[in-house]
Amino acid sequence: MNLPNYITLARIVMVPFFIGLMIYHHYRIATAVFLAACVTDALDGLIARLKDQRTELGAFLDPIADKLLIVSAFVTLVLYGILPVWLVMTVVSRDVILVLGSMVIYYVGYEYNVRPSIIGKATTFLQLIVVTFSLILNIYGIKTPLMQILYWMTAGFTIASGIQYIARGTKIVGDDTK
Repeated sequence: MNLPNYITLARIVMVPFFIGLMIYHHYRIATAVFLAACVTDALDGLIARLKDQRTELGAFLDPIADKLLIVSAFVTLVLYGILPVWLVMTVVSRDVILVLGSMVIYYVGYEYNVRPSIIGKATTFLQLIVVTFSLILNIYGIKTPLMQILYWMTAGFTIASGIQYIARGTKIVGDDTK
């Protein structure tokens, strides 16, 4: 265990606190917890690269922490009517497909090192921005049509990155040099 891994674990631990705060309508504190989790997402990777502390555990935990945070936030926000159902279905479906695909690749005996693509990183960034803006606008009761643009951009990147990761997985399984 090293500092980046502890930071990643802290992000995982923040998820139930975020959900609980949302359930009890403590939106401002929930937003602060979510923003802290976003900061840890950037911080753990930065420290791991700068201090050359990349580990297999970190490579495994980081995407799990991201998925937990994003899926939990999207599902919680749709339940409160803050995000549109179609966007949440897009985001959650992509993540479920990718996780199941990764499991299949692993269980059939292929090695699959998850390396985020530029499109994947942009997708995660947009998803975090959607949640952040949605939380902040909800706190202040602001409705803006600009969020629709952000929703569609996020959906587009989510779909594009999903297709890209599926293509990567298909290539791995299709390679006979196991």
